[in-house]
Amino acid sequence: MKFPSLVKKQFCKTPVEVTIYGEGITEDGSPVIAFECKNLYPSENLYPSNLRCGGNAVCNVQSKAKTVYTKEQKIVRVSAVLLFDGDIAPDSPTLSGGFVILDGVKRNIVQGTKHRNPDGKVNFTELDVI
Repeated sequence: MKFPSLVKKQFCKTPVEVTIYGEGITEDGSPVIAFECKNLYPSENLYPSNLRCGGNAVCNVQSKAKTVYTKEQKIVRVSAVLLFDGDIAPDSPTLSGGFVILDGVKRNIVQGTKHRNPDGKVNFTELDVI
């Protein structure tokens, strides 16, 4: 049985650069990069990798802003939900953290979800960012 796609590719038009961290840390204490999809600029030390894909990923963005008043200042907090058709990082079983660059602003991933069909295949991927 074929299940319908809940996030259509035709509605995913916002370019975004995505870096997803895996579980654990490297020898130097930095997070392990499980998946990276961003612009690859030419350099002498750039090697092909299965963790990287060239160009930007495209997604459907739903953003919201909240104003928080403190005694000192007014703070506007912007958060967003990024929806991708299918599995954005098929080699990574969990989406535990990372960051995205959306409209030139770096935002941290606070939660990632792979929404699955009853047959176990990933229908769409959701990233919550702040």
